[in-house]
Amino acid sequence: MKAPESWGRFPRVEQRTHPLVWRTDALPALPGTLLPYGLGRSYGDSCLNADGTLLLTGGLDRLIDFNPSTGVVRCEAGVSLDTLLRLAAPRGWFLPVTPGTKYVTVGGAIANDVHGKNHHRGGTFGRYVRRFELVRSDGSSRVCAPDEHPDWYGATIGGLGLTGLITWAEVQFKPISNPYILQETIPFENLDAFLEVARASEADHEFTMAWVDCLARGRKLGRGLLYRGNFAPPQFDGLPLAKSHLSHGAGLAVPMDMPAFCLNRLSVSAFNWLYYHRQSGKPKQRLTHYDPFFYPLDAIHGWNRIYGGRGFLQFQCVVPYATAREALTEILERSARGGLPSFLSVLKTFGDLPSPGWMSFPRQGVTLAMDFANRGEKTWRLVEALDRVTRQAGGAVYPAKDARMSPESFAAYFPERERFARHVDPAFSSSFWRRVNPASSLPQPSLEGHTGDAAQPLPRLALR
Repeated sequence: MKAPESWGRFPRVEQRTHPLVWRTDALPALPGTLLPYGLGRSYGDSCLNADGTLLLTGGLDRLIDFNPSTGVVRCEAGVSLDTLLRLAAPRGWFLPVTPGTKYVTVGGAIANDVHGKNHHRGGTFGRYVRRFELVRSDGSSRVCAPDEHPDWYGATIGGLGLTGLITWAEVQFKPISNPYILQETIPFENLDAFLEVARASEADHEFTMAWVDCLARGRKLGRGLLYRGNFAPPQFDGLPLAKSHLSHGAGLAVPMDMPAFCLNRLSVSAFNWLYYHRQSGKPKQRLTHYDPFFYPLDAIHGWNRIYGGRGFLQFQCVVPYATAREALTEILERSARGGLPSFLSVLKTFGDLPSPGWMSFPRQGVTLAMDFANRGEKTWRLVEALDRVTRQAGGAVYPAKDARMSPESFAAYFPERERFARHVDPAFSSSFWRRVNPASSLPQPSLEGHTGDAAQPLPRLALR
């Protein structure tokens, strides 16, 4: 079995693993700290636990109930979004919010309160989690919902797996007429043009996102392609329906770690030029299956190996609209002249729908995600500089994508961290949590495992 790692493959840490098989199993009494681990699609060290133990949730992969009349799914926490889509989409239901990969577990989607292309309409994944069971290391369990143990509900959504183990969850899906998206592609010539077309698109389009050419400079700084769309109506005569596309088990694969020299300024610049100019000067509209629209990179298995054996760092920030133009201009300029081109850069807008999670990352504004091959200190200095720009703009950085955030930045980005820390399970931790929270800087979590809530003891069953 391959040793668990993060999707960015950095940092590399030594850790133990313990597979979970039944949701009724008691948590193991193991040395060191515990952390749930699903499919490893967090990019930095929030899914790593150096010198501790990862609780592998892949065995918690059972569907418990699905109501085709209401679209409510109950499943174990290790079930992937891919599995749920294969169940629900043919029956007229779809995920209310989905990230850019379907190879994420339900537990991971809750722990990171994932977002997608429709935050301005739908908010985060946590808004559609009706309830879940949370198991603590003291053997207690509680069902958490907006009106049942609401503090644990708020702490666990976006809580990075630190409040305990989610064993099962109930999620509300949304109805669709068919699995196709009516998609439009709009080239924009610079950052100002993006801000204009993105805000205008929110009124009539549920889904919006943009690819941005990170190496364009001057008057072309921030140029790119905006993709916007809606689920197609039951009947649509304007365009032909394309054949169904499922990237699961198909597509390309990266069979080996690519040499470091493959990703350089020249190669990325050439790719960006070709990608941008393949679109004509006018918008293009077509029907596409949901799979390539939401999950284009899932068709390239092991695409993270493109960055080589040293891995990569992703930087994803959100900045308020009031400071977005100035902050994003500086971030893009620093990246363009830094000699470390981002192979994949994405711009999106976030709306004002609040998340139930105290530690949720999205907030109203513009979010930019950039991937940087790990070139050691040079990459580190660049990402640190981008972090400072984000702080000065009143923004935040996404913990699920982070590998180097400082304690000072974390405190600035997440004002609820002290309230959250009181709900962290004493036996649970992560490399990320220890890095951004020196032990003396936060109140210690309750050793009783609860703060006055009634909790049910778990049966002590033998681990398999």
